[in-house]
Amino acid sequence: MTRQDWTQKGFIGEPAPAGTDLKAEIRRMCAEKKAIILAHYYTLGEVQDVADFVGDSLALARKAAETDARVMVMCGVHFMAETCKILSPEKTVLAPDLNAGCSLADSCSAEDLRKFKEEHPGHTVVSYVNTTAAVKALTDVVVTSGNARKVVEALPAGEKIIFGPDYNLGSYINSVTGRRMLLWRGGCHVHERFSAAAIARLKAEHPGAEVLAHLECKADVLAAADVAGSTAVMLKHVKESPCREFIVATEAGILHEMRLACPDKLFLPVPPETGADGGCNECEYMKMNTLLKVYNTLKYGWPEVTVNPDTAREALKPIKRMLELS
Repeated sequence: MTRQDWTQKGFIGEPAPAGTDLKAEIRRMCAEKKAIILAHYYTLGEVQDVADFVGDSLALARKAAETDARVMVMCGVHFMAETCKILSPEKTVLAPDLNAGCSLADSCSAEDLRKFKEEHPGHTVVSYVNTTAAVKALTDVVVTSGNARKVVEALPAGEKIIFGPDYNLGSYINSVTGRRMLLWRGGCHVHERFSAAAIARLKAEHPGAEVLAHLECKADVLAAADVAGSTAVMLKHVKESPCREFIVATEAGILHEMRLACPDKLFLPVPPETGADGGCNECEYMKMNTLLKVYNTLKYGWPEVTVNPDTAREALKPIKRMLELS
């Protein structure tokens, strides 16, 4: 069944019986079916609240692989569910909405990467984890925003490298390592919207605030940040910093976890620069994961995410290589 089939069959929005406590029913079905809920930091707060584990994509997949759960529901975007299946091929992986794609992953197809590799022979391919299973299968080593610098620095100094698909992350790694990696021109449509000017306006209103920015942001935004890093780095910092106010340049869903961790602190999302699409600091794909969809996914055991076994075997190799280098 395709993403379109799933939408047309109506299960995504099928209403629950009147009076249903969705959170309670989701937890009941998890116990009954030996299932776990995984939620990315960028999903809706109510989805994060019902999850067994909340975190970044690869961390969630690795954590789920360590459990004895038979079923995992990945509340995030499609490539994240694929990663879960790669690391747990014997388990059933469900996604609440197969239409939840990723602009960054979609910016680099396997076909285009294969052609690019042929045009640049002798290069090691380093791919951001935000990629499809098919792209990972063409990759030599996978990285996360948290370990990209360490992994790249672990490679021989003279090694020729293709880095993709996130241009901003690759550019940052080049700047801090002195490497001259060949960068793929991809990006996250949310992080591309943040600007140094918007940060400056917020900073003028809150001069004592610290600025946090994800490494998927543009270079001028990272230059304006006090802390530039992954979501895990930002979360750790807000917990440890004596500062009481933070200006946050990443998808606004992370503020839910920040506020839970530090209810006495103020977190200000950076507004995006308004463009042709009106501008938004939320990922519409992440927000496709709702409690009702999680409920229906568990109830019907569908839609299931699968990965071709040959592709999965090849995609696992660069992940294992990453773990060796980091």
